[in-house]
Amino acid sequence: MRRIATGSPFEAAFGYSRAIVKGNWCFVSGTTGYDYATMSMPPDAAAQARNCFATIAGVLEEAGFAMGDIVRVQYTLSDRAWIDEVAPVLADVLAEVRPAATMVIARLIRDEMLIEVEVTAMKE
Repeated sequence: MRRIATGSPFEAAFGYSRAIVKGNWCFVSGTTGYDYATMSMPPDAAAQARNCFATIAGVLEEAGFAMGDIVRVQYTLSDRAWIDEVAPVLADVLAEVRPAATMVIARLIRDEMLIEVEVTAMKE
């Protein structure tokens, strides 16, 4: 088993790894829209979604996986109002991959967080 960290302060504060690699599986923890290099958060949901996937893509690459290996995704939005704003981003990133997906509406741990994305990837 291999643990991957991004250096996010949330990983240390909450005691988790950004991703766990076990065999041909990669489990990526819920990822919010922060730019982890600057710890800044864009104000709009679409930009946050793009940041989520940029972080996820980097983690998958570090783990030896690709976006095309994603088999499951869970989106958590803080409000249904963001669905129309993030849908084009989700379609752009995953239209060719078409993983199994779930979308949940729930408050996130900080008010500025509008979306969180969790993925599972598998290599055959």
